[in-house]
Amino acid sequence: MTQKTVLVADDEENIVVSLEFLLRQLGCAVKVARDGDEAIAMIREHRPDLVLLDVMMPARSGYEVCQMLRDDPALRQTPVIMLTAKGREAEIARGRAVGADVYVTKPFSTRELSARIRGMLDLPEA
Repeated sequence: MTQKTVLVADDEENIVVSLEFLLRQLGCAVKVARDGDEAIAMIREHRPDLVLLDVMMPARSGYEVCQMLRDDPALRQTPVIMLTAKGREAEIARGRAVGADVYVTKPFSTRELSARIRGMLDLPEA
């Protein structure tokens, strides 16, 4: 089985570190983008198997990044888990409207997030 690549797009260092650790535990290769523009560029370049996308980032929001992915025929199938501290129904609805596959609020359960990632990438149970 080839190693899955996951792009973490988040500007909070502590979140990036914990997600990198989690993803490496799952056997994934990890790429990191610190803002929305970098996220789009890296998705186009690396074609990750999954994107963990923060909503509130510099340059472009996660909503804008997700909308750009869904509008691009070459990238629209890229699975997206949107991560955010904004857990109100309006934000969740907006995340779904722009095409996020899953919407997870911070702070998130590592076990729950691991299960979602494993399911989306078809990874075996640890």
